[in-house]
Amino acid sequence: MKRRDLIYLLSTVSLGFNFKKAEKVIQPNRGTFAIDGNRVRFYNAAVKDRFSILMIADTHLFTDDNRGEPYQQYSGRMAKAYNQTKHFETGAPTFPAECFQQSLSIAKKEAVSLVALIGDIVSFPSEAAVEWVSDQMKNSGLPYLYVAGNHDWHYEGMSGSLESLRKKWINQRLQPLYQKDHPLMTVREINGVLLVAIDNSYYEILPEQLSFFQQQLARKMPVLLMVHIPLYAPGRPVSFGCGHPDWGAKSDQNYVLERRERWPEKGHTGTTLAFHKEVIKAQNLIGVLAGHTHRQSLDVMNGLPQIVTNANATGAHLQIDFIPA
Repeated sequence: MKRRDLIYLLSTVSLGFNFKKAEKVIQPNRGTFAIDGNRVRFYNAAVKDRFSILMIADTHLFTDDNRGEPYQQYSGRMAKAYNQTKHFETGAPTFPAECFQQSLSIAKKEAVSLVALIGDIVSFPSEAAVEWVSDQMKNSGLPYLYVAGNHDWHYEGMSGSLESLRKKWINQRLQPLYQKDHPLMTVREINGVLLVAIDNSYYEILPEQLSFFQQQLARKMPVLLMVHIPLYAPGRPVSFGCGHPDWGAKSDQNYVLERRERWPEKGHTGTTLAFHKEVIKAQNLIGVLAGHTHRQSLDVMNGLPQIVTNANATGAHLQIDFIPA
């Protein structure tokens, strides 16, 4: 992704915005941003000192051991999905564990202030995979936060609602990765910026998550939001499904393949739609970072950039720099 003309092109043409009209509603205290490849820069006067973070999503680690044997009827498809990958830049053969370690090496070299693990780090809730990630992060010495993606807690074909299965496997398997943070929402404050991560791994937002997000906005500091599933952007498919008006049973094409509960007939809850509106209008929200689609993209909505990263299973990550304006 090249920088030249990128902001103008994507904010005015691909989203169908009228430039003069959009210009009136862009919030000045969001600062500005730039993107070059997988490096993102946010410029904001409220940033006290320059710092960087590194965001990883969609590693899809498939490590398992004999503890996972009773669950192989549920893990079989995803255990085979990412055994061999191609590097997102070179096309050379690679695999998820190697890509994860290489990304951590880059984080250490760049002396980042935080590593953000934003969902689908594992392909199913394998004890061996969770332990491996915990050991890698501990050995790296890097501070980090974690929120789950839809695959992190999903055993395909296991009975139960999406909400109940997420709760079950967060408690039984994923808990070590949270480092005593709340599993559905957490925040880090670094040099005048609030880094907020919210679990939207089955496309919906709960009332307590909306309230938490509003509380962070009320602190009147620059906020960067990180979610696994991208928020709805005009023209995007339902994979950008958090707040998508067509999300629901009629548009759910993968529930048979993934052997899971179908999305509801009524579509999104009012809370999820309210969250989406809150994000778009927030004056001090400087950006949204997401994963899930495995393809890097940029959408600009009301001056707000949403950047989706390529999959870490192919070596990709986002390095985000925060720079005093």
